Amino acid sequence: MKANSPRQHVNELTRRNNILDIMMTPDLSISVLEVTEEVGDHQMIDFTLEVHKPNIRTRQKQLLDYKRAKFELMKEELGQILMRNKNAEECNMILKEKIATATEHHTVNPR
Repeated sequence: MKANSPRQHVNELTRRNNILDIMMTPDLSISVLEVTEEVGDHQMIDFTLEVHKPNIRTRQKQLLDYKRAKFELMKEELGQILMRNKNAEECNMILKEKIATATEHHTVNPR
């Protein structure tokens, strides 16, 4: 198998003269894997799987009170945007940035 592909962990016979039980994982830590007692016509596979909790950072969402926003100041600020000699993508990017800035400056955080 190629690098970064799932790895087969069972390398011993698990049913008569065959390896029938497949245990494939992407890059996970498997330890103490052993083929043990017989259960029915298969051998039991005993293993330990180490799972690491990913480090996930959550971002707090900023709540704004639009009832107390200063819309006249926002309108005035946004009216001063110059878009001459710009293509549609550049205009969109400039407008989004300016709206975000004006919203941040002229709305109230209720906290």
